[in-house]
Amino acid sequence: MPDETARIVALQEEVGQLKEAVTSHAVVDQAIGMMVALGRVTPEQGWAVLREVSQHTNIKLRNVAELIIIWGQKGDLPPDIRATLEDTLDRYGPTQIPGGPPLGESL
Repeated sequence: MPDETARIVALQEEVGQLKEAVTSHAVVDQAIGMMVALGRVTPEQGWAVLREVSQHTNIKLRNVAELIIIWGQKGDLPPDIRATLEDTLDRYGPTQIPGGPPLGESL
């Protein structure tokens, strides 16, 4: 019985970790989507932007993604993160919109 109890506890911990990973992935995906829409970058560039902002602000990527989602909902973003995000997006974007006019021309 002690082996079964230990196994059940271990499985419950694993399930909890997997649930947290799925939630974290969804948050990051939403933040990448915001980067794509607002920054006019590709999803790969959106991921790179989040990663760089995380590294330059020394904040976990998931937490940066959460802050960006809150920013999208409420308009609030800490000034240091906002500045880093703007600088990083400026380096990556905007990208060419498929089927749109070349960059620099009006839509």
